[in-house]
Amino acid sequence: QVRLVESGGGVVQAGESLRLSCVGSGITATMNSMGWYRQAPGKQREWVAGINSLGRIKYADSVKGRFTISTSRDDDKKLVHLQMNSVKEEDTGVYYCVSDGSDNPPPYDFWGQGTQVTVSS
Repeated sequence: QVRLVESGGGVVQAGESLRLSCVGSGITATMNSMGWYRQAPGKQREWVAGINSLGRIKYADSVKGRFTISTSRDDDKKLVHLQMNSVKEEDTGVYYCVSDGSDNPPPYDFWGQGTQVTVSS
């Protein structure tokens, strides 16, 4: 129904910036809400940020003021971006793009494969 493919992960030094992107293709109605989760080594997966079709945006307290989520379109594809500024070592983890047909997730029905972000000191 929907395919989510993340890109933009890599190794970055603390204090620098990184921009993640996710291309969503498939049934548009399954991407009313899009967002990001992350999972640090040895920790549970945690929600990072989300945006719905009404433009409502929410952030986890741990990233508020540093990360910015946005969406864009490319023909029939929907993209979601995560601009990560002033990154910290604790931002290290695998970042997953998510989508859902509802405007009030979680839960999110669809997940990407993830992209690794490593923040070095």
